[in-house]
Amino acid sequence: MQTHNSFLPNVPPLQDASAALGSPPGWQHHEGSRRVKRAWVIPPISISENHKRIPHLLVQIKSDKQQPGGVIYSIKGPGVDEEPLGIFSIDKFSGKVFLNATLDREQNDRFRLKAFALDLGGTTLEDPTDLEIIVVDQNDNRPLFRRDVFTGRVVEGAAPGTCVLTVEATDADDPETDNAALRYSILQQGHGDMFRINASTGEICTARDGLDREAVGVYNLTLQAADMSGDGLTTTATAVIYLEDVNDNAPEFTKEEFSMEVEEQAAGAEVGRVLVHDKDLAGSPNWAAKFTILEGDPEGAFAIHTDPHTNDGVLSVAKPLDHEVRDRFQLTVSVQNQRPLEAGAASSPRAVATVRVRVRDVNEAPVFRENPRRVSVLEGTPPGTAVTTYTASDPDTRRLQTLTYALLYDPAGWLQLDPRSGTVRTQRELRDPSAFLQGGWYIALLLARDDADPPLSATGTLSIEIVEVNDHAPQLQPPSGAVCGRPGRGGTLLLGASDRDRPPHGAPFHFQLSPQHPQLARNWSVTRFNVTHAVLAVLAELPQQQLLNVSVCPCGRDGLCEDGVLAAASAGVGVALEALVVIVGSAVLLLMLALLGAAQVRSRRRAQRRGLLQRWGDDVRDNVLNYDEQGGGEEDQGRVGLTAPFPTPRPAGRVRSDAAAAPPASRPPPADFINEGLEAADSDPSVPPYDTALIYDYEGSGSAGSALSSIVSSLTDGDQDYDYLREWGPRFRRLADLYGP
Repeated sequence: MQTHNSFLPNVPPLQDASAALGSPPGWQHHEGSRRVKRAWVIPPISISENHKRIPHLLVQIKSDKQQPGGVIYSIKGPGVDEEPLGIFSIDKFSGKVFLNATLDREQNDRFRLKAFALDLGGTTLEDPTDLEIIVVDQNDNRPLFRRDVFTGRVVEGAAPGTCVLTVEATDADDPETDNAALRYSILQQGHGDMFRINASTGEICTARDGLDREAVGVYNLTLQAADMSGDGLTTTATAVIYLEDVNDNAPEFTKEEFSMEVEEQAAGAEVGRVLVHDKDLAGSPNWAAKFTILEGDPEGAFAIHTDPHTNDGVLSVAKPLDHEVRDRFQLTVSVQNQRPLEAGAASSPRAVATVRVRVRDVNEAPVFRENPRRVSVLEGTPPGTAVTTYTASDPDTRRLQTLTYALLYDPAGWLQLDPRSGTVRTQRELRDPSAFLQGGWYIALLLARDDADPPLSATGTLSIEIVEVNDHAPQLQPPSGAVCGRPGRGGTLLLGASDRDRPPHGAPFHFQLSPQHPQLARNWSVTRFNVTHAVLAVLAELPQQQLLNVSVCPCGRDGLCEDGVLAAASAGVGVALEALVVIVGSAVLLLMLALLGAAQVRSRRRAQRRGLLQRWGDDVRDNVLNYDEQGGGEEDQGRVGLTAPFPTPRPAGRVRSDAAAAPPASRPPPADFINEGLEAADSDPSVPPYDTALIYDYEGSGSAGSALSSIVSSLTDGDQDYDYLREWGPRFRRLADLYGP
């Protein structure tokens, strides 16, 4: 097959056989056909993009094995029967290939087609061959920067050659041609040619010294990219370069001297501000100022700090100022940055300033120099006694002012105050205990006021200690008691004492026997138990005594004590330790009187009760000592009661085991018995009229202890043994001693 670039007009136009036959039958071999040797090759065809003359003949193909009946040609591939469609076509009889549309190399830089040659019967004359169409590039695309604005940063003062950033552009044209050969340049940068750009790589670097952020903080560079090695199509972009601040400028005071004033006693108040200027970046550590008071404030009365928003130096009062002590200050203040200056940066000549402060006088409140004031006063100090003179001082020494005083708090009304002198006196006796004392201290408040307009006042605390006086004797507790008369058998008594006085006039107490009666030491001993108690002990066996307390009172008309006298007399009964001797000495006399009286009463009762026994002929324990029925045996051990002289009905019960009693049914009626006993007692002049009223009733049987009625059996049996009563406890031992031998 051959290719021709001219059209053959002698070939009559025929319809496209390939369309009628479908796929070219040349892809197959008919039966009996011989192998066809490939003999046609079509070289690549070049066509420039953007070709305007359409349709345009690209090439004519022709098979060398042309049959007498003719050859049918066809092409297939992208641009024909594949996307993009309709770009290429072929005359099936002549083999001419046409371009039917404008080409764009940036979309398709080449097309690969297949060419077929068939006879009229559809038999393949040639093997399919490749038809390659190359689209030749034209410089129809401008370069494009990857972004419109490029941003970079570099510190001020950077050395020449310091690279900041790299810009980049692209070109859609053929990179193998000059159509895409780009070159970069800086069209404009302003403020001097401080930067340069690498034309091939697009890297931007510093070009010279002198980058000063305080002069120019931002550089805006206009960049250009051009193809055709700088002579073709162009495009532009912007590069913004920021200069980063360094501390190359020292702060400066805006003036050399500042004047301020402040009121005295205004601790913490702002006095004023000193202003500074720094060329470095505002808000950065290179800009932030730090102030120092160099001279003029040895006591540290002032402080200065930096306002972080304005960078001003704020002067304030650190300690209260006193106009009367010092009314003017001249301070020397310095300023510097919080971050050190860069090497080579010059210091400012205006880094030091003078600050003059005037202290204004104001009215000040009086002051109690000693607060609280503590004084001591003896308990019971008489009214009118001077306690102390409590005064205040006025700090306003350059003003003529008068102070007056008043009692602000005196809860008990114990004090009086001189309003001019401040002298405090007692108004009444100061006594302890009192509800107004706290641990022995009395608290009062005084008010001192000046006569300025408006007046000011101060409060002073007066603490008065009420000094304890030993004006109360200790009291024994208990005032009386009973002890066993045998040593070693519980013959001790725990004695205590109390004192209304507070320490040191109270406990510890000292106990001793009366020195005026040394014979007491033979029978008694006193041993300290603790600081408030002692033990009184019997040393030798003592006769047992019974004490009788008799109150003597004025008699009324009917022979009885007048109302209230007995109670008043008995209320003051008490036994002090010093009275122990009197008690022991009188014990003998009381014992003799008690024994004598008991013997007489005993003999009279025996005579009377013998008469009653003869009349009734019954056991006295069964008739006279009657118990009320309260339950039998052990059921009634916890209840022992005395009945009234009037009998009450009682149920049948058991009699006591030690009483030879007749059955209850044989007894006389209770009312008759009581009347008979009362008549017998009344007729006996030697027996008190209330003797027979002590009648007991029956309690039941089975008690663990013996019956008390057995005591009366001594009226008829003088040999009765009462020693067993000693086993019942301390209270029955005394009965055993009285009725025993």
